[in-house]
Amino acid sequence: MRAEDVLPDHVNQGDFNGVTVRKGTIAAFLHNARCWSDPLSAPDQRAAAQRDIEASLPDLRALGLFDVLDIRDPALREWIGARIQAS
Repeated sequence: MRAEDVLPDHVNQGDFNGVTVRKGTIAAFLHNARCWSDPLSAPDQRAAAQRDIEASLPDLRALGLFDVLDIRDPALREWIGARIQAS
């Protein structure tokens, strides 16, 4: 399966397990995870990344991201795991 098989170029969002997910959600998560994990990130950048990660968790769960992939950064993995369990 290719990306355009999931969401064609002209489609910007899709319904996955009852959740509307925008195209780019996983790419944004990866960017924010890198920022959150980077010790050189400014505190305001890290805080913004954290807010954006938390907001994207329902979408990422609907996509099944965490059913297939593990987060390498132990602190980020623990932080996300606590939020997933709480929801």
